[in-house]
Parts: sequence; structure tokens; C-alpha cells
Amino acid sequence: MLVLVSLVVVLGVPFGFALTRDNVDTPANAERLVIVTPHNEQIRYEFESAFSDWHEAAHGTPVAIDWRQPGGTSEIRKQLTSQYTAAIRDGVIEPDGSLQPGQHMTYDLMFGGGSYEHDQLKRGVTVQVNGREVALPMSVPVSIEESELAAIYGENSIGSGYLYDPERFWVGTALSGFGIIFNRDTLAKLQIDEPRTWGDLTDPRLTGWLALADPRMSGSVTTTYDSILNRYGWDEGWRILQSMSANARYFSNSASKIPVDVSQGEAAAGVAIDFYGRYQSQAVMKDGETPETTRVGYIDPPGATYIDADPISKLRGAPNPEIADRFIRFVLSEAGQALWQIPVGEEGEGFGPVQYELRRMPAVRSLYEAYGDRFVDAGIDPFTTAMDTSSRGWRSAVAPLMSAFGADIHQDQVRAWSALNAVRVAVREGDATEAEYEKLRKLFFAFPMHQFPADFPDPDLAGNRLLLNAENYRTIRRDWAGSRPRQETQIAYTTHFRRNYAEIVRLAEQMLP
Repeated sequence: MLVLVSLVVVLGVPFGFALTRDNVDTPANAERLVIVTPHNEQIRYEFESAFSDWHEAAHGTPVAIDWRQPGGTSEIRKQLTSQYTAAIRDGVIEPDGSLQPGQHMTYDLMFGGGSYEHDQLKRGVTVQVNGREVALPMSVPVSIEESELAAIYGENSIGSGYLYDPERFWVGTALSGFGIIFNRDTLAKLQIDEPRTWGDLTDPRLTGWLALADPRMSGSVTTTYDSILNRYGWDEGWRILQSMSANARYFSNSASKIPVDVSQGEAAAGVAIDFYGRYQSQAVMKDGETPETTRVGYIDPPGATYIDADPISKLRGAPNPEIADRFIRFVLSEAGQALWQIPVGEEGEGFGPVQYELRRMPAVRSLYEAYGDRFVDAGIDPFTTAMDTSSRGWRSAVAPLMSAFGADIHQDQVRAWSALNAVRVAVREGDATEAEYEKLRKLFFAFPMHQFPADFPDPDLAGNRLLLNAENYRTIRRDWAGSRPRQETQIAYTTHFRRNYAEIVRLAEQMLP
């Protein structure tokens, strides 16, 4: 009975807090806005508080935001895809493909996540209904004209990317960098220098000490891995990702877990979104310490830092479209942008966060010119440091291949990685040859052949095989998007790497004294 009572109490706590908040904190005349987001509690708190005050001053009523957080960005998009697919199949759709406000859709906005995920909202869903193909974008263009967006943002570019979608389906609210968080104390114990490049994370001494996130669960970390491929190219980029994977302690389903574990010494280093890294560094900083001396450090690898817009999209069929439009305008205003970087308690203009320093980079250039010297992270300038390497179109390979060679068979990969590096040490000590090591190294990094099905539409490819490389990737991707189950291909790739790893271990045992 005690166990059952305790269970009921624990399960009831969140509901109790929710009821208390609704009854006490929400004014009776408050408008309602429903936002689905991957953003953390600090961001949600500051933007809800500031927007409600702004809305009450400008329009006479406060706003209560109903935040929904079903998971990371990838999970949110999957949920939205399911909802809009159901809307089409249920016939809740106008002849022109539009949804009426409030019909079938409970969310007004998607706030946060990278530009790739918001591009997928724009691309939408395609469903076969009664023999005809119905396509429906999940977002709609924002109610801000191109001329006004140009006045807000200036040039629509950041590195090789956009600040807002040229067709206005999404607009950037902040900028995200992707770098390395590390624990100086743990690295010192391992006798490893602070990382400065992505290649530094391939050091075999980091085996079991590198914190990574699963790209199948996190859109932001997929962007990080994709940026490595774009910067270093197919061959070197995949070698870096395979080596990082072999060093991994785990593959988390949440990018926000990594900075905490690095801070606590559970990992020596990890991949992090810039504001997660800076926030965690600040959280452990003691009096008299600086970002350069505190236990937790963060770095954007020089010349290899991808800066991406962190957008907001207005969802098709939003139940509160007018309030949604106002929220977008607020986020792009000077008061909204100041929330990202103005210190808590800043006096003067009367804006800025009231409780949390969010440590994010604003998306509007003019804020850097007007208030850059007052930023928490003084001196940051993403517009001059952003990597300008264009996307090579390989992002869709990240999740299936990293799961095939790493996440799904991690123990096999680590055993092979340890055997490979044992042979490397043996070469240095004169107990193995360079040729023996090179044979194992090529086997570790070898990519599989792709088998096309016998009924593949292209007769030149049907039943044939192609090496999975940069030259063949776009052709092979056509089969991934085909009608046959993708699991077959995934199993084939995984089997390839598992066999190679087993062979490396077997050969290493023969080579080593």
C-alpha cells in the first residue's frame, strides 16, 4: 500500500503544479497561444513573460502560452507529420489544400530547431487519398512582407545559409553554433590537451570519454555531424565521425544531457550547441574564474563552425493565427532579440531577461551594432566567423550510417577500435608492421556496397551494386526513397560493419605478440 500511495503522489505532482499555475498565474482575460518547441525552460519562461507584458501594453490583454514539448526537434516534426497526414486522410481539408483555423491542428507555432527541420515543415506531407496524391505544407508563410524582412535582417545570409526562408515559410529568431564542450580537470587526468578541432576528438585516448547524441533523436546534433562532412569532405569527414563514434561513451537521445555529463566529469568532452556549452560553463564558474580558467570550457572549432538560423514557423490551420503573428513580430523586435544576450537586470532601455541569461546569438544584425558591447558574451560576431562551406547534400546519410557503423553496434565498434589502436602502438614499438596496421585501418573505415533490388526502375542499376561513396550517393539515395522497406538496407549496412569489426579483432589477435 505504501508503494502504491507513493506512486500516486509522485505521478500527481506534475498535475498539481500545472493546476496551481493555471489557477494562480494565468489572468482571466489572457489570450492563449499554443507553441510546440524543443526550447528549454529558461527560454520558455523569458519569452512568455516578455511577450505577455508586450502584448498587454500594445493590445490590452496578456497572453498565456501553452508550451508543448513532446521531445527534440526531430520528434516534434514526426508528430506534426502524423497530425497533418491524418488531417488529409480524414478529409479535414479545403479544395485548395488549406486547413481552416483550429480544425485538426492544436498548435499555433513551432519555435526553435534548425533550418533543416523547418524546411521539412515547408516541404510538408504527401498522401495518397482515393487514388490521387495530396500534398500539404505543414507551415504557411509568415504575415511579414519581404520588404519588411529585408529591413529587419539586412542581407539574407549567414555563412552559407539563410536568415529566413526566401518564400517566408520560416524566419530565424536566433543563431546556433555547434562546437565542443570539455572538462579541463578530466582531460588533465587523461593527459590530453584541450580540443581545438573536430579532429582532436578522434584521439584514441578519449575512448569511452566522448559524449555524443544520437542523430536519429536530435536534429541539432545531426546538423553538427553534417557540418563536419561539409567542412572536411566525404572521406575525411566520415573518418572523423567514425573515430568519434568509436570514442563515444554513449549516444544520448537528448543533446542537452551532454553538457551536464561533461560538467560532472562523466565525460571528458562532447558535442554541444553553443548556448548549452556556454551556459554550462557559466553555471560551474567560481568567483574569480574566467571562461578560460573554469572547469568547463567550450570552443567553436576555428574555420569549421557552422552557424545555423534557429527559426520559428507558423503552422497551417493554427487556432490562434492573429496572436501567432504578433508573437513572431515580437521575437524579431529589438525587445525580443535582446532577450538572447542582454544581461539579467540590465538597466536603460527597459528590456532584457528578468531571471535567466539565455546566452544565445541574436539573428538580427543591428542588435550587434547597437548593443554588442553590453552582451553577456561580448565580442561574439557570428556573421564574420560563420563557415561559408555550402551544404554538400549528405545530411540524409548521417542518421542511417552513424547508427549502422556506431550506435547500433557500438560494442563491436569499440572492440575493433581498441584492436586497431593496439596494433598502431605495436607498430611504434616494432612488434607489428605499418602494412599490417594500414590493412586494419582500411577495413575499419571501409564503407559498404549498396545492393539495388531487381525491380529498381533504372534497368542499368536493377540488381546491381554500387560502392557507397560521394560520387554514387545521390543515385543510391533514390533507392532509399523508394517503396521497398528501408530496414533492409539498414540491416545490410550494419551487417557489413559488424563483419569488418569482427575481422579486425581476429587479425589483430594474430598480429600482436
